[in-house]
Amino acid sequence: MGMYLVKSPLLLKWYYPSLTWNKSRTEKVIYLTFDDGPIPDVTDFVLKTLQDQQVKATFFCIGDNIRKHPSIFQRLLDEGHQVGNHTYNHLKGWKTDDSTYLENFEQCQALTGTNLFRPPYGRIRKSQIKDIRSHYPEMKIIMWDVLSGDFDLNLSPESCYHNVDKYVENGSIIVFHDSLKAFERMQYALPRVISNLKAQGYQFATL
Repeated sequence: MGMYLVKSPLLLKWYYPSLTWNKSRTEKVIYLTFDDGPIPDVTDFVLKTLQDQQVKATFFCIGDNIRKHPSIFQRLLDEGHQVGNHTYNHLKGWKTDDSTYLENFEQCQALTGTNLFRPPYGRIRKSQIKDIRSHYPEMKIIMWDVLSGDFDLNLSPESCYHNVDKYVENGSIIVFHDSLKAFERMQYALPRVISNLKAQGYQFATL
């Protein structure tokens, strides 16, 4: 397993209490999210899977991918999914100065017009959170509590599925990626995760 935690640790939630890590634990509802799209083929596969299963999800889009693939982005909206900002160039907050980070965020915001933001890699400084909130007080910063690990080239598709199956609970925000790197694992895990959770009586909602 790479250097990431499938289940978000309490320490992180304590350090960033103002970010959204999960939703209500009292309702049997799950929130599927997809990072890094939209791109051809991979996002198309996700959309078809969601449509077949009649599930709505939230897509945290990279601005540059929206620019390159506007028709796929439009399809996300037309099919009733929710979109979030994921910066214009997938910037890592810890390695980017605050003004560059805000500018990149705003470039993506101009295309998404959303009130949801997820920092790439989940890496964001408190000063960057403050910057974004001072300009966009309505902005919800969305993290997650279950990471599928689909981006991990050393992970088998089966393990990717089991990561979600093992840790999911009421109100979980699950991360998949509609990226080429993740495709093989996501393609295997996603339909199985949805079918399995439906069989357990979970509903799916957007953030």
